[in-house]
Amino acid sequence: MNKIKISGGLSHADYAHLADLVRESTEVGIDYIHADAADMEVLRDLQLMGGHQIVQAIRPHTHLPIEVHAYLNRIDETFIDSIAEAGANMLILNIEPYMGAPLAYIMDRCRRLEMKFGVTLTCFTPLVFAEEAVYEIDRLHLTIHGINNEEFIWRRSQLPMIRAARKLIDERNPGCELAVDGGIRADNLEQLVEAGPDVIVASSAIYKHPGGIKAGYTEFRKAIDDAAEKYNVYQAVRGT
Repeated sequence: MNKIKISGGLSHADYAHLADLVRESTEVGIDYIHADAADMEVLRDLQLMGGHQIVQAIRPHTHLPIEVHAYLNRIDETFIDSIAEAGANMLILNIEPYMGAPLAYIMDRCRRLEMKFGVTLTCFTPLVFAEEAVYEIDRLHLTIHGINNEEFIWRRSQLPMIRAARKLIDERNPGCELAVDGGIRADNLEQLVEAGPDVIVASSAIYKHPGGIKAGYTEFRKAIDDAAEKYNVYQAVRGT
């Protein structure tokens, strides 16, 4: 297993200084830039966030892959084409509104534009929703944040789901990344690492760290690597 990658989630970044933050994120060692896009319906606290303008603004400031996580109940070719033209490398889409043929059409559009494609299972959506798509996708993205749970932030129910998703990917599409996203901090990620993700999204843990981006990244990276060493994750052979 390669080292678990860190994707810097811009939802908690200071948009007034976004280019500078992305540049610094690149310099400290973050692996991906994770740009959320939301409409007026899906994320009530982050309405009208993201899109091709954000990708276009940050693309000159990083060589890292930019992934657009679209919390949208409706999507069309204009949106897909716009983010691709702006320089996005992956579209990650909530799977629930697009089950069936629409998902296939969107995936095909992304591939034609040389973007990778991933799907998200949002809160309380079971893994079975992704069992067919997992053969074809580049990323299975699990949203694990809690529901009004200030004590722990991410849902404890997600550990068995992450393990099941790891097994599903290893059996059907080993090239697909497994990512976890939502409420993840340096002090609560140990069990997540043991469950076997390839990518962990960190937003407030990095962009709201009191010591700044470098300190946030360093603390988060160390927490991942310490947990990986504890559970012998990087030496583990998958599928056994």
